[in-house]
Amino acid sequence: PTTTHATALAPLTVSIADAASILGVGRSKVYDLMDTGRLPSVKLGRRRLIRVADLEALIADEDAA
Repeated sequence: PTTTHATALAPLTVSIADAASILGVGRSKVYDLMDTGRLPSVKLGRRRLIRVADLEALIADEDAA
């Protein structure tokens, strides 16, 4: 498949604040999800980031439950 310009620029990770906004919850809930292992995160330098794919998987898991 051909990659479009917009697809090529889609972020692979988002900040904690952006993850909270995407999920419609507060930042503390995102930290709770990370602490319980339900939402993996990566650390790049001093920043803690959430993979967009992990957000999508979390949402898919909630839909299946």
